[in-house]
Amino acid sequence: MIKDKAHNISPALTFVLLFGVVSLFSDLTHEGASSIRGAYLALLGASAGTIGFVSGLGEMVGYSLRYVFGRITDKTRLYWPMVILGYVLDILAVPALALVGDHGWLAASILLIVQRTGKAIKKPAKDTVMSFAATQEGVGKSFGLQELLDQIGAFLGPVLLYLVLLSKTEGSDLERYAYCFAILAIPGAITLILLLLTKRKFPHPENFEPDPKENVPFKIKKEFIFYIAGISLFAFGFLDYSLIIMHISRTFSDMAPGLSETGALISTGNLPLLYAGAMLVDAIAAMVFGLIYDRHGVKALVISTLLSCPFVICIFWAKSIPVLLLGIALWGIGMGAQESILKAAVSTLVPKPSRATGYGIFEFSFGIFWFLGSWLLGALYEANLSLMILISLLAQGLAIPCYLLSGRAKGER
Repeated sequence: MIKDKAHNISPALTFVLLFGVVSLFSDLTHEGASSIRGAYLALLGASAGTIGFVSGLGEMVGYSLRYVFGRITDKTRLYWPMVILGYVLDILAVPALALVGDHGWLAASILLIVQRTGKAIKKPAKDTVMSFAATQEGVGKSFGLQELLDQIGAFLGPVLLYLVLLSKTEGSDLERYAYCFAILAIPGAITLILLLLTKRKFPHPENFEPDPKENVPFKIKKEFIFYIAGISLFAFGFLDYSLIIMHISRTFSDMAPGLSETGALISTGNLPLLYAGAMLVDAIAAMVFGLIYDRHGVKALVISTLLSCPFVICIFWAKSIPVLLLGIALWGIGMGAQESILKAAVSTLVPKPSRATGYGIFEFSFGIFWFLGSWLLGALYEANLSLMILISLLAQGLAIPCYLLSGRAKGER
């Protein structure tokens, strides 16, 4: 393997690290927004069912369109143009949330869809170019390292907003949250600058991985079908954070009916710190489970799912802050697995010429079931909380045998 003499690391690893830093600032931007988005939508007048629907619809758009853009990427091989266009839409939609005004939940919802569309454009191309470099360094390790840097940004984003809310005490909660979205334009601009610098240094990342000797058309194999079934069930039961933060703001914060500001368990200004903590756990879990995946394959998914699925009990049945914090940490473990080893697995199941299509199929199925799950669970939150918790647990638990069947079909022991 060729090493960079100045830094004694391979060009492939340099690319992984650079893209990781791009992801750091990108996640600082839109995960910072995610830490208050559910509460912001509630302040704008959206109901729990609406928040669940919009969050799920955003995920469905963001994931299902990835199949289309994955196919386009494989056909055109325009990796960088797709990545850049997607990042621009993804980043610009966040500070625009500051402009929606009172009762602007519909406009905010549209911007959420735009942001997810940007992710749909960029993700198949981004994950594919990352996989080219990852095959040279270990897919679990590479995606785990990229996710580690990514989630450092996801941790810093909510912390940044916490500091902003702490310093900006004047105005209503709605005005303070709008100011937070405007501030996120700064890391958004840094993201785009770093992305262009990475493109300049590595204009042809597809050269990291040798082309196969024979260009065999992509065929869906049994192990891929079982894998898709598993991640779809996981997505169906894994609640979006918008619903979680709305529940916390209603139940534990000074926004909760019947709780005075002094009697609240969590103040409005502290809400972003909860998401920051989840992202910190996510970062550590991504690296740990990425390394486990390189050694033990899909068993890493089984372990992470078993650890994370009780989050729904801790968060939605929580009567105390310690149990709530445990639930958020478990949710972070699930997110870490989702963002690292789920993507690493695709790179080992799909050949290079069709990998963007493989990522597109993966993302499409994940998004459809995330939408359906978010919609149903969001509606059940209002109607029958116990049933919502039960369905979430069952769906995540049923993913485990699918992962095991995938590993068995692939020949893992």
